[in-house]
Amino acid sequence: VTITTRLLVSHLSGIRHYEKDITKVKEEKEKANRALKLTKSHQDKEQKEGKEIEKTDCVKQKKEHDRETKSQNSKPGRNKEFEQEEYYLKEKFESVIESLKIFKNDPLFFKPGDQFLYSTYGFTLLSAVVERASGQKFTDYMLKMFRDLDMLSTVLDDNEAMIYNRARCYIYNKKGRLVNAPYVDNSYKWAGGGFLSSVGDLLKFGNALLYSYQAGQFKNRNAKLLPGYLKPGTVAMMWTPVPKTEVSWDRDGKYAMAWAVVEKNQQYGCCRQQRHYASHTGGAVGASSVLLILPEELDPEALGTWPVAPPRGVIVTIICNMQSVSLNSTALKIAREFDKEKRAQ
Repeated sequence: VTITTRLLVSHLSGIRHYEKDITKVKEEKEKANRALKLTKSHQDKEQKEGKEIEKTDCVKQKKEHDRETKSQNSKPGRNKEFEQEEYYLKEKFESVIESLKIFKNDPLFFKPGDQFLYSTYGFTLLSAVVERASGQKFTDYMLKMFRDLDMLSTVLDDNEAMIYNRARCYIYNKKGRLVNAPYVDNSYKWAGGGFLSSVGDLLKFGNALLYSYQAGQFKNRNAKLLPGYLKPGTVAMMWTPVPKTEVSWDRDGKYAMAWAVVEKNQQYGCCRQQRHYASHTGGAVGASSVLLILPEELDPEALGTWPVAPPRGVIVTIICNMQSVSLNSTALKIAREFDKEKRAQ
């Protein structure tokens, strides 16, 4: 078979995640697909019957609040995925090439390109590709990139290093009590969960991406507008949904290239609207995070007259030193509130 970097970055490679039993993976996927079909069927029925038009904002807010409350009341830290033993590896790997030994002899779960399966190890292989292509150690390459982006607080999650303001991480044990997270060594998955960062640095990262995405849409007056860190077309490609993908944390989204993306969409007048945004959540032993980017909807005719340069939009990031905390819906609500306030001005 052939596995490309595009398949790796969109989780279509067939490489396993932490679960080694393909039967269990298929069962979980079938269960999730059934739940998704029921949800979509219910939504379609409501829209066809015109019920969406009759709903007031208060009713919508109440339903959203009820869903959020139900989510918040569910006990955090009980995610079955964190029962996988490979989350708790303590072995130190000197290079990303060396860490490939964990999964390199395991069979693929499906033919590359046929199905979506989120895989941290797919990103481990991707980091090995970066290392070979750049001729540099992957960690050195990434730290240089973080420096270019002015993300000076973003470092390797190295247990031995003295890291200023490193947070203590927590989990709930089997008895439901809050305890310190166990010791793990993340050197086997730098690319898929091995960096420590701060809210400020993640905002800089989001701004750099949003600037790159929008820079090509603004008229470059007297060459005053600097180029983005990435080409506009590159970010647009990264934020374009890829066929056959899915997103577990956002039912409106599809997976793109290392990002979950929701496209702008409205099927019926005076009904629910979808804004275009990109997001990704993060989950590790004792920690949860999210980064969400909601670009401003730019008016092409007004771009030449606007005095304000990119980035234009709302960026929300949340970092929590608690395992298995659902943060995407909270980030989206915050982004929408700021966007609403901006429009009202």
